[in-house]
Amino acid sequence: MRFVIQRVTEATCEVDQKITGQITNGFCVLIGIAETDTKNIADKMIRKLLGMRIFGDENGKTNLSLHDIEGSLLLISQFTLYADCRKGNRPSFIKAGNPELANNLYEYIITKCKEEIPDVQTGIFGADMKISLVNDGPFTILLDSEDLA
Repeated sequence: MRFVIQRVTEATCEVDQKITGQITNGFCVLIGIAETDTKNIADKMIRKLLGMRIFGDENGKTNLSLHDIEGSLLLISQFTLYADCRKGNRPSFIKAGNPELANNLYEYIITKCKEEIPDVQTGIFGADMKISLVNDGPFTILLDSEDLA
């Protein structure tokens, strides 16, 4: 599982010119799910995401979490995070989870995050989404489940 976590001052997801999710101050998270991912892996990723202390405190140190600032989440499914570009110029997505598995885990992640964060917004799985955001910092972190102990 891969999360691209972007600290944002604002972020919006549009599908067919309709806003499906919109936040201020929080994380816009692109979520890639692999064929080998499980709920157990998702739980570890969610704990890491929600514990991430990358917001500035009163001294300007990145010391505050999403909880601390009462921030929001915009969660976007993105299978292209598993693009394999080693051969040729056309990426392969063979490592991305099949749509049923990926959608189930995406929905699981949304549900679990809503248990902890009051404002969780989303995209639409499999849709052609238009994401706009203001990356604060910029501050972007790649979290890969293979790197977690």
